[in-house]
Amino acid sequence: MRLGVFAKTFPGSDPGTVMTAAAAAGFSGVQYNMACSGLPPMPDRIAPATATEVGAAARSRGLRVFAVSGTWNMIHPDPVERAAGQRRLEVIPARAALMRTDLVTLCTGTRDPHDQWHHHPGNALPDAWDDLLVEMTRAVETAERHGILLGVEPEMANVVDSAPAARRLIDEIGSDRVRVVLDPANLFEVATRDTQHRLVSQAVDLLADRIVLGHAKDRTPDGGFCAAGQGVVDFDHFLGALHRAGFDGPIVAHGQTAADSPAVAAFLKLRLGALGL
Repeated sequence: MRLGVFAKTFPGSDPGTVMTAAAAAGFSGVQYNMACSGLPPMPDRIAPATATEVGAAARSRGLRVFAVSGTWNMIHPDPVERAAGQRRLEVIPARAALMRTDLVTLCTGTRDPHDQWHHHPGNALPDAWDDLLVEMTRAVETAERHGILLGVEPEMANVVDSAPAARRLIDEIGSDRVRVVLDPANLFEVATRDTQHRLVSQAVDLLADRIVLGHAKDRTPDGGFCAAGQGVVDFDHFLGALHRAGFDGPIVAHGQTAADSPAVAAFLKLRLGALGL
């Protein structure tokens, strides 16, 4: 397994700056965000030269671009907002090859109109799922046009809030373009070690054939987020479960500061080494 980091962890509005910082912190790749090129995260346009610069900056520093973020609120209560997200989604996949990646990550969304990462009770209603299917079908069409994969991440605040919901989406959409980004810290807030293990094992078992990327952030005992290695997530169990399922892709750290990133990389390398990975 290779270690990556959210490029947006590091300050800078050009890819060379953030790639240099990522490599110096001990990572071998990044999940890129167009904000690191001085653009909005979901821009209306990406010039070919801008995209090429991303791939070149990574390669010259010995890094891989494991994914590019393409997140918008896929079940925003306003259809106009959903349509705008779809238009902007077309932009990133069209330049993905120039950035040397084939994976664009998504946010399945929430009925909260202000924050795509905030839970809303309307997420559990049938119409929210119906809207997600419509939007995901359109996103798959975009992915097929540009030859890329779409990474869906189970997030407790979103409509795809669990591993079973992610499996349901995969089965109902029926496209091999839909893959999974799995973060153990998004499967629980406060849980006993046994419950954590059960949820992580269930997620890996259900989604093993579609997991394309792992995320590594941590949870504090009271349910907050923190840097990997500073909380209660059992990374030996998570990484071991992924390995036993045949996964050997990237593990991307996030949720830490730039200053904490070298320690996070060292911690994850230590855990992988302990498992012989």
